[in-house]
Amino acid sequence: MKTAVLNSLFILMAWGSTLNAQPQIQHNLQFSSMPTKWYEALPLGNGWLGVLLWQKNDNIRLSLDRVDLWDDRPMPEIDKLRFAWVKEQVLKNQYDTVQALGDVPYEKYAAPTKIPGAALEFDCRAFGPVKSATVDISLALATIEFSNGVRMNNYVHAVEQIGFFGFENLKDPSFIPELLIPNYNTGKTGTTGNSVEGQSLERLGYAKGTVEKKVNAIRYHQPTWDGHYYEVLIEWKQIKHVLIGQWTISVDRTARMPPLITSADEPTRWPTHLEWWQRYWSKSSVHLPDTALEKQYYLDMYKFGSVARSTTPPISLQAIWTADNGNLPPWKGDYHHDLNTQLSYWPGYAANHLDLTASYTNWLWQTKAENKRWTKQYFGTDGLNVPGVNTISGKPMGGWIQYSMSPTTSAWVAQHFYWQWRYGMDRVFLKQKAQPYLREVAQHLEQITRNGNGPRKLPLSSSPEVFNNSIKAWFLDFSNHDLALVKNAFAMTAQTLKPAEANQWKQVEAELPNFSQTQTGLDIAPGLPFEHTHRHHAHLMSIYPLKVLNYAKESDRVLMEKSLDQLEKVGTREWTGYSFAWAACLQAQAKRGDQAVDMLKKFASNFCSTNSFHVNGDQEGGQYSNFTYNPFTLEGNFAFAQGIHELLLQYHDGVVEVFPAVPDSWTDVSFTDLRTEGAFLLSAVKKDGVARSVSVVAEQGGHLKIKLPFSSWTMSNFPPKRMKSSIHLIELNLKKGEKVVFEKK
Repeated sequence: MKTAVLNSLFILMAWGSTLNAQPQIQHNLQFSSMPTKWYEALPLGNGWLGVLLWQKNDNIRLSLDRVDLWDDRPMPEIDKLRFAWVKEQVLKNQYDTVQALGDVPYEKYAAPTKIPGAALEFDCRAFGPVKSATVDISLALATIEFSNGVRMNNYVHAVEQIGFFGFENLKDPSFIPELLIPNYNTGKTGTTGNSVEGQSLERLGYAKGTVEKKVNAIRYHQPTWDGHYYEVLIEWKQIKHVLIGQWTISVDRTARMPPLITSADEPTRWPTHLEWWQRYWSKSSVHLPDTALEKQYYLDMYKFGSVARSTTPPISLQAIWTADNGNLPPWKGDYHHDLNTQLSYWPGYAANHLDLTASYTNWLWQTKAENKRWTKQYFGTDGLNVPGVNTISGKPMGGWIQYSMSPTTSAWVAQHFYWQWRYGMDRVFLKQKAQPYLREVAQHLEQITRNGNGPRKLPLSSSPEVFNNSIKAWFLDFSNHDLALVKNAFAMTAQTLKPAEANQWKQVEAELPNFSQTQTGLDIAPGLPFEHTHRHHAHLMSIYPLKVLNYAKESDRVLMEKSLDQLEKVGTREWTGYSFAWAACLQAQAKRGDQAVDMLKKFASNFCSTNSFHVNGDQEGGQYSNFTYNPFTLEGNFAFAQGIHELLLQYHDGVVEVFPAVPDSWTDVSFTDLRTEGAFLLSAVKKDGVARSVSVVAEQGGHLKIKLPFSSWTMSNFPPKRMKSSIHLIELNLKKGEKVVFEKK
């Protein structure tokens, strides 16, 4: 076998010099020793498969996972609930009966839930201490170097559902991996646990799995629920001083992989992996003067590229990195639509990755029939709503039903259909998916908010997760959270339709009440001003992400300023990590760059593990928050990345603004090919404290209004007769593919 084949498989660093990727070496994960906790591990993934590399005792451990490893059995008794009955119980002050059906089962039963796959371990004691452990994010390659010269490389192929591992410079020809299977069936009873810490795997009641070992392969077959199963397959070969291997996980089918190596001349899979990541990183870039924020940004965008593909289920709480601690993942690793899934896709649109954000809308479309069934059964309405907490097949899971079975969840997830259309301007997607989805969401909301001749209202409203799961969490008037969602849903629906039908939804929107507010800004709900710190900025949804309020309008500006002043005054003691990332996006809408950056810095310094994973609690002993725990979830990471985008580029009511919230202290900052609504790609440079240039490419063509960061400018590549301008605002009619460049005079 030619050495070149082995080199191309596992001596991979030489490839890096040929790539023109945006991340730099300073953005990589770099450790002088191996992480010893699963949530501090080196992460690799391709949307379908994921692996966490860490050290457990003296062994190097690979925690293997697959996105659709699920126990999707129905939640007991959840289908007995009816929204009208819930309202009756609330009015009778008998909420314990509701909790028994809607909340207790979530903690009482281990499933439905995401489940872990298996783990590989390598006894590396003979290699001596680890000298370095690195994830090169430009290559999506993890490398571990030992003191005796042994080197281990790992990657999960960007396109194929296969993971690879390899060791160089081995002296022991008998060095092989060991498979460790999850403790689904150990003969122990298993403790109950809770949804945050993770319940014991034994409680799932699975039959014992089988492990079949061959000379150079291991196959693990694990029965799960109701005849379902999954398999883990590992194969390896050792040639002289090199061990190479591959692994995969399959669900409800026999695990298979192409041959690891069949001949000396067979091309390896590494080039196609590299091509995908090179293309991913070429889509956009940012350059920030704050090196810590820039590194966190690139690490978060690396994670986005690792967990999203157009064909996968959406990004769940932990996606492809399920906890490897002998328990179920925090909050069962499920799909939370009261914040988590939505925030997880925020940065994909602006970063020009519409192929990956499509995974969310594709899955919502695929589960639409189940969601419609539940909508009719629970709410009694036509149209479409989505459970706020659901399984991989879209079925409700309950748990704090004010939010897990909210009447307005579909209004928030529908925003992603709107964005998928607006950022790409794909008219086929608009007609086939965005219009019908939004129309059905609007139909449900129109029916459930009917109120005779008065302003529209919900029978019951809430604001996640105010008053947690108590009866006080229900309001008899619109919360500002629900009201903002309903207003925006009708507005989005109208914007996707022709005038005659659009006017119908504009009229319905006009029948909604105004936002509840006091002298301190937006309330949580009428009679409940925002006076206590809280992790979920639900009452500010109208500012961000919905952008119902616009800072360019004086009345909105005053309300936004008061509301954000109050947010700062009340403080952060009950915040978790995502609260800081979301707050950065909120502050950026009011052009408060310094405050936004402060929020981003606090997130990166206090609420992330050493591998950049968002772990919810304050890891610096409670410096900014009373929460000091460490359950890992992903949405905070992706909200952080969007916070960076909101500093650099914003879109409000048809106007694109460049550098809208960049602090004055950021004298050198730039970005390339960030995407806005209307399918425009923008690049801009600020150097030595002065904005120098802005370029625009119209992917689909159309009318653009842009607010430049300089008042005097020259323009190239565009005829002046197709332009109108004032001091800062320019209007252009651009053809498909046309580019215009503005430079400061």
